[in-house]
Amino acid sequence: MLMTRQTVAEKIAAYLQQRITLAQLVDWAEGAMLDGEFDPAEMDALRTVVSRLGVADVRAFGLTWEDCQELLEQLGYSARVEIVTP
Repeated sequence: MLMTRQTVAEKIAAYLQQRITLAQLVDWAEGAMLDGEFDPAEMDALRTVVSRLGVADVRAFGLTWEDCQELLEQLGYSARVEIVTP
């Protein structure tokens, strides 16, 4: 499957929306770096963002809200927060 900016942005969104855990995001990113086929037109940005996600479980790197915002911006997206009652 060809990995695009949208694919990666959707994974970050799934993490921020707590549909996947940090461990799942990291596992996905590590697998994508090993086996993924990146869109050649977006290769540099995709590899930069995915490689950063792949080390997010290391204490020295972590993954903050600000990190996610920056990574999404590198992909041409922005994040917003919506507060709702359960």
